Amino acid sequence: MGTAVQEGQNQFQIRRVVLSGYYGFRNSGDEAVLKSILFALAEEGKRQGVTIVPVVLSGDPSWTTEMYGVEAVHRMKLGEVVRALRGSHGLISGGGSLLQDATGAATIPYYTGVIKLAQLLRKPTFIYAQGIGPVNRRWMDPLIRGVMRRSAYLSVRDAESAELLGRMGVPRDRIEVVPDPVMALPLPAAQPLAGGAAAPAAAGGAVPPLPPVVGVSLRHWRKDGADLARAAAALGALARSRAVRLRFLPFHTPSDAEASRRVMEQLGDLGESTAEIASPGDDPQAMLLEVSRCDALFGMRLHALIYAANLSVPLVGLSYDPKIDQFLNRLGLKPVGTTETLDPSSFTAAMGRLLDDPAGWRAEHGAAIERLKREARNPAKQIVAKLR
Repeated sequence: MGTAVQEGQNQFQIRRVVLSGYYGFRNSGDEAVLKSILFALAEEGKRQGVTIVPVVLSGDPSWTTEMYGVEAVHRMKLGEVVRALRGSHGLISGGGSLLQDATGAATIPYYTGVIKLAQLLRKPTFIYAQGIGPVNRRWMDPLIRGVMRRSAYLSVRDAESAELLGRMGVPRDRIEVVPDPVMALPLPAAQPLAGGAAAPAAAGGAVPPLPPVVGVSLRHWRKDGADLARAAAALGALARSRAVRLRFLPFHTPSDAEASRRVMEQLGDLGESTAEIASPGDDPQAMLLEVSRCDALFGMRLHALIYAANLSVPLVGLSYDPKIDQFLNRLGLKPVGTTETLDPSSFTAAMGRLLDDPAGWRAEHGAAIERLKREARNPAKQIVAKLR
């Protein structure tokens, strides 16, 4: 039944749990997923009298240990993975878009292989808020179906993922649809006010109003760069329509920083507006802090949109993948454009509404946001209960 330790008057059980995902690659979104899961497991463990000891499968174990203070082993070294699983009480796979073949044919066999290995070692497996698909190679369906049906707990981050698993033959009543875990990630201890740093005092002690901060999260997608050119045209139109401070937020370095610089070079005359790139470092909560300082956000990266929703920062999304549309739909929103079409006038009008009436946006979407934040805690609650 595992080990127990005495803490004060309460006896805590210790459970070692291996975490599998796209961790250790300094992708802010995936690192935020990991940090959110670690935070949720620790908090839920305290509530249920269980001390969760995580062991992360990482592309850079020493960096992961330094960043999060947890044990980590190399995700591609089979001996290390087997030893970690043998010494564990179970495996958590997720979150993020792990089971998809858009990034190549090796992704699904790797992640299902780790799950299958844990199951062969008779360890319970838990699927934590995964996004499933796209899966274009039908021979991969049995790989996914087999490990999902043998998992002790199964949750996905949207209804479309649940429907895809159902078509593969996974019983629908075993699948819980929950939000992305990052919806429950808290800010670091010191929370700033929205809108950036305080303005310097002008002559006579008056404080001039600062232009609103518009967070911008873009990524490379189209090989010809036409999508970034359209984003530059839209952002340039916004900047010339009113004074704003465009603050580019690179979620995956260095590629997002390169995409941001490319867009900045195409903005043209900004009038009274400015543009800059943030450098928050690798800690997901540092990027969360950056987003909290924005008055509105224009996001292409899924986790940029999730960060903004988490913090009730008004947002508009640019769709490049169905997961963007699916998340926006849960908030009652539609994308402002896609990588194929983005109208500068419509974009400027949409951003203007957010900047002119943020309270109205929060009133309209606040209930949906709070529901997602509550539901994002469900996987940790279920998993810890099953590990007791």
